[in-house]
Amino acid sequence: MAVLVSSLQVMAEIKFGYDAGAEIVSSYIWRGQYNGGLSFQPNATVGFDAADEKVSFRIGAWGSVGASDWKFRFNQPERLDGSNPNTYFVPEVDLLATLNIYGLNLGATHYYYFGGTPFFSGLEEDGGSQTEVSLGYDFGVLSPVGLYFNWYTMVAGNDCYYEGLLGDAKRAWSSYIEVGYKQELPLGFSAELQVGMTPWRSTYTDYDDGWNGKGFAVTNIAARLGKEFETEFCTIDLFLSGSINPYNLNKENAFVWEAGDDKLYQQKINGTIGVGIWF
Repeated sequence: MAVLVSSLQVMAEIKFGYDAGAEIVSSYIWRGQYNGGLSFQPNATVGFDAADEKVSFRIGAWGSVGASDWKFRFNQPERLDGSNPNTYFVPEVDLLATLNIYGLNLGATHYYYFGGTPFFSGLEEDGGSQTEVSLGYDFGVLSPVGLYFNWYTMVAGNDCYYEGLLGDAKRAWSSYIEVGYKQELPLGFSAELQVGMTPWRSTYTDYDDGWNGKGFAVTNIAARLGKEFETEFCTIDLFLSGSINPYNLNKENAFVWEAGDDKLYQQKINGTIGVGIWF
């Protein structure tokens, strides 16, 4: 009974909560994939927090606008060497909702891309939007262990593969599993290590069969080093990160110098430096 009363007291002291800020990054790297160059990425969510700040709910949006996003160079012919000059770094807005309960994280995200993409895309819509759900647990909420685990799965939108030359499109349920560890360091620095993998045939392996013939592959090994500065009005976060996608890594795709479509998603070794301001 005492535990129940205590829990009710915590939930009764719910208060308004929000997260707002933005980052500028030298490269837009997402789950081991190169998604664009220099980018501005704002984020704003609102919701509630319980009194002990271990229960929270947020709805909001995250966006990314890159330096090349306004060129919209579509449908240009391939060059004589076979490379593709088109730029697909279109602006992106993600609508999201998250619920955090003592380290347990439940979430949903809708990825929308400007430049002619329908807000809700069909299974086979080129460049279409997607909807994803997620489940995870952060051990650091209730313990000093900085370990966390997340599972993400696409459930709607453009996410399919074809069986056979004339086969029908089949939903891939593209999934990404990440296991990470965060550690606070002296002098206000923080470090984070992360391994990401896909359990079956998915967008993360370009719908190939993966390492075991069934689609499994490690697609991201990443590290991040950050330093926060607290001011009266905001928190400033300086960081650098690097990642390697070991799936089908070779000397041709380790670094891809071509702009446009040839580099998008293809480059296997990536890094970025950035600054964030959070209120």
